[in-house]
Amino acid sequence: MRQTVLNLEESRIREVANAGIGRDDVLAFWFGESDEVTPDFIRQAAIESLQRGETFYSHNLGLPELRQAVSGYMSALHGPIGSDRIAITSGGVNALMVAVQALVDAGEEVVAVTPVWPNLTAQPAILGAKVRTVSLKTVGGAWSLDLPVLRAAITPSTRVLIVNAPNNPTGWCLSRAEQQALLDHCRQTGTWILADEVYERLYYDAGDTIDDPSPDYPKRTAPVRGEARSASSEVVCAPSFLDIATPHDRLVVVHSFSKSFLMTGWRLGWLVVPPEMTHHVGKLIEFNTSCASVFTQRAGIAALERTAEVTPRVVAHLRSCRDTLIPLLAAVPGVQVAAPRGGMYAFFRLDGFDDSLTTAKRLVVEAGLGLAPGEAFAPEARGWLRWCFASHDPRRLGLGVERLRHWLAGAKAPGTGIGV
Repeated sequence: MRQTVLNLEESRIREVANAGIGRDDVLAFWFGESDEVTPDFIRQAAIESLQRGETFYSHNLGLPELRQAVSGYMSALHGPIGSDRIAITSGGVNALMVAVQALVDAGEEVVAVTPVWPNLTAQPAILGAKVRTVSLKTVGGAWSLDLPVLRAAITPSTRVLIVNAPNNPTGWCLSRAEQQALLDHCRQTGTWILADEVYERLYYDAGDTIDDPSPDYPKRTAPVRGEARSASSEVVCAPSFLDIATPHDRLVVVHSFSKSFLMTGWRLGWLVVPPEMTHHVGKLIEFNTSCASVFTQRAGIAALERTAEVTPRVVAHLRSCRDTLIPLLAAVPGVQVAAPRGGMYAFFRLDGFDDSLTTAKRLVVEAGLGLAPGEAFAPEARGWLRWCFASHDPRRLGLGVERLRHWLAGAKAPGTGIGV
C-alpha cells in the first residue's frame, strides 16, 4: 500500500465512540449530526421512487430536476447561480474529495484554516499535496481569524486555500470583509478557494439571546425555494463567497443536504463550480461513484420543494439548544467556552485537562458522556472538546452538563494528584 495511506490517522472521534459501543447509558454527543430522524415527506419521496422502479444510473452530474432545484435554492440565497454550475455528489465528503481531485496535483501546496474537520486536511494529503495549516486564534474561548497571518501564508505557490465557515468544530464564521480580503488576495496569487459552506444555514443572528459582537450576516428579502416570504422571519445564512465572487472566479463551494435537512445518512451533496469546470467534474464523479442514487436524489428534490417545513425549524431548534447548553457549560468551574456564531457545536476547554483524547475516553467510561476530542481537528486544539448540541430533547443537554460537573468534582487532573 501507499505509505501515505498507511500513515493516515484513524478518526479519533471514532476511537472515543468505540469506547462506548454497547453501552446504552452513555449520552452521546460525539458525532456531527442531529438525533432527529429525516422528515417523513422526504423519506416518502425516496420510497415512492423505489416503488416506481427508479433503481438505475442517472447522469453523472445528477438528475436535471435536482440540479435545477439546487440552482433555484442557491440563487435565492446568493444571486443567480445556473444549473450549469451544479454537480450533485454522493454526500458532502464526496463533493470535497472530487473538488480536491479536480484542483490539486501531487506535490502542490494547499493551505487550510484549522481547527477543522479532519477530512479537509486528509484528502489533499492522500493525493500527495503538501498541506500547510494556519490556525485560528482563541481568546476567552472564542476563535477568530488572524487575517494578516493567513494572507502571508497564501503565496503564488499556493494552489488551493481550504476554508470551512461556519466552522466545525469551533463555530467561527468569516465576516464579509474577511471574505472579500481573501478573495482579492487569492485573485492576485492565482489560488483556488475551496469553501466548505455546509453549515451556512445554521447561522445565528444578533437578535437572539446570546450576545454577538459582530452581526455580519446577509438577510434575504426574496424567499428561498419552498420558504414563504415573511416579515417576521427573514431567511438568514452565513456570509458566502458566492455573494461576492463572479461565476468564473477560482472558487469551488461545497454543500450538503445533511445538516440543514436532517439527512446525514442519505449521502447527498452538491458542488458549485465555474461553468467551464462542470463537465470535467462529471468525469471525476464517474470515476468515483458514477452518480448519486436516483431515489436519494428524489428525496433531495422533495426537501428543496418544502424547505420551509424543515430548515427554519431546524435552525430555530438548534439556536434554542445552543442557548440552553452554553450558559450551563459556562457556569461549570474550570470550563472555558464561548457561544458559536454558526454550526451545531460547543467547543470548550477544561482547565487542567490538556490531553483531550484521554479526557474524552475517561468521560465515556467514568461519566457516561460522549464528546469528541479537540485533537481530532488540529494539534492546537488538543486541550479542547467538541459537544454536538443538535439534540431533539434539550433536556439531554442539561443532563450531560450535570454528568460533566459531577465528574469534574471527583476527577483528578493529570499530573496534579488533586481533584479539579
